[in-house]
Amino acid sequence: MDKPKVAFVTPGTFPLPSPTSSSVERVVEKTVPLLVPYVDAHIYGRLSRSLGKRGNVGGAAIERFPAASKQRYIQCVRRAVGKLRLDVLQVENRPRYVLKLKQAQPAKQIWLNLHSNTFIRERAIPSQTLSRCFHAADRIIVNSEFLKEDAANRVPGCAHKLCVVYPGVDVERFPSQYSAAGSLRRAELRRRRNWLGRSVVLFMGRLQEIKGVHHLLKLMPQLIKEHPSVLLVIVGGAFYGSNRTTAYVRMLHRLGRTMKGHVTFVPYVPYSEVPSWFLGADVAVVPSGNREAFGLVNVEAMACGLPVVATRAGGMKEIIDDGVTGYLVDPEHVVTEMRSRLLELLCNERLRQEMGCQSRKRVEQHFTWQHSANRWLELLREP
Repeated sequence: MDKPKVAFVTPGTFPLPSPTSSSVERVVEKTVPLLVPYVDAHIYGRLSRSLGKRGNVGGAAIERFPAASKQRYIQCVRRAVGKLRLDVLQVENRPRYVLKLKQAQPAKQIWLNLHSNTFIRERAIPSQTLSRCFHAADRIIVNSEFLKEDAANRVPGCAHKLCVVYPGVDVERFPSQYSAAGSLRRAELRRRRNWLGRSVVLFMGRLQEIKGVHHLLKLMPQLIKEHPSVLLVIVGGAFYGSNRTTAYVRMLHRLGRTMKGHVTFVPYVPYSEVPSWFLGADVAVVPSGNREAFGLVNVEAMACGLPVVATRAGGMKEIIDDGVTGYLVDPEHVVTEMRSRLLELLCNERLRQEMGCQSRKRVEQHFTWQHSANRWLELLREP
């Protein structure tokens, strides 16, 4: 029996595979190869200078097109899709693409995979257009119960189409600091970065106001007084794959300079280097606002055996087991509550270890890419 033929349409914003792509491309890159034994997978993405027009990603054929404009990109995809006898065409995080592809191929089954609410908000798409896109989709995948509820509230008539598939993490690439290999690697990283004797709090992500980095810098002066060995390491930039700055980033740096020796900024790092930063840290912090649909950094930090202190917001409530794998704090009182929880963890090595081990266990049980692939296949097999 022939395997179902499935195509995945990435947004066309970043090439795939690439160390500087966004989390959308990363989800495709990590999940689709695990589907290859069961489906005939095709991926459509952006052309780049370093990648050919055609290639292969983990056994899935990939075809790349110029993306000077979104209109040109989706036109190329539409022509390519027309040559395949697809069983399912999945659009990644771009509702408008669903409408354009459905108009060209009305008989094809089209799924929409939402990775955030960025492109379903009013500022991104009129509500009537979003409704048309949702109605054109045969199934809508979301990455958290939070996003499912948000999407259902925007287009109630399509609530029955919404299904949750959690993203995951590669537990081999993100080793636990409590494994033999992880422990040795951690010791070397801390020595090389001059972190010996320091209590390292790590933020990893884009430097945007919604990510809440300013809250961390506001809580630091008092935390330094209470725990003088603390070091806040902020890894990331305002944009994927770029060190371009913004007014917000410059403001963060100004605040950081007032706490010399206790705040370090590390520019955007390629994804291949991300595990090493988590592995060397003691606690991870995710002070994001209410729109954080999931947050891959949460499960990446947890895989490395870190307790995570995050806001009780968005999909993070579904990832972090409050009081077991870390702490959730009130988004309205981030500075005071996060400082208190960080102090508790930094002063108690046994508590950090217990929570870190529970973090790794929770990831292994619920948040691996294999879990993501298995859940997706369940949806494919449903009538």
